[in-house]
Amino acid sequence: MKSYCLTDVGVKRSVNQDFVYASDQPVGNLSNLFIVADGMGGHNAGDLASRYTVETMVDYIEGARERRPIPLLEAAVEAANRTVMEKAISDKGLEGMGTTVVAATVQDDCLYVANVGDSRLYVLDTAIHQITRDHSLVEEMVRAGQLNREEARNHPEKNIITRAVGVKNRVRIDFFDVGLYPGDKFLLCTDGLTNMVEDEDIYALVKKEPSLEAAVRKLVAAANRNGGRDNISVVLVEPTVSGV
Repeated sequence: MKSYCLTDVGVKRSVNQDFVYASDQPVGNLSNLFIVADGMGGHNAGDLASRYTVETMVDYIEGARERRPIPLLEAAVEAANRTVMEKAISDKGLEGMGTTVVAATVQDDCLYVANVGDSRLYVLDTAIHQITRDHSLVEEMVRAGQLNREEARNHPEKNIITRAVGVKNRVRIDFFDVGLYPGDKFLLCTDGLTNMVEDEDIYALVKKEPSLEAAVRKLVAAANRNGGRDNISVVLVEPTVSGV
């Protein structure tokens, strides 16, 4: 397994509220772990929310006895939700903070994913496939037939998310499991990438570059070249798959 991650403040923002984690080595009972979080909140609250979430998840997984990937990811996100809420309650300056999170692990040729918010995970094989579903106001409007995809891409309320870690006592998490095949890659990212670079262009850039690092750096550069309106975080993984 190989991986590369990068986070960038972008062109327009002065603070990076994204936080990323990538380990292709074991973390607790998981063989590997990849997490991307995109914080929200005033002042430094957003960057703290994303950092607290990722650090809490990693700490929880390192100490947990659970071995099943989905229950373990679920418990880790719930622990992060409690941590962010407790921090916000204890400090008025952090009131209202929250974060998206997308987390993934590969076990026995299967990719397990947990998602809250509008950060995404894609699988890239002969095409690009968005595995996660955005928890956003605009996505709900698309599903309801009120907007088409092109209208949604440039909608003024595109950044309003309907689920986040740290804003309610109970966090609603989506889970996915996807079989992997030799040659597949998967990518976790924040909306700083997907709002600036079309899915097909993401796919073309990754497929063109044999090096994971070069592909990730070119994705971030493309997002900045197209406006860089938000922080940009990308984790690109090439798993070792048996194909049996």
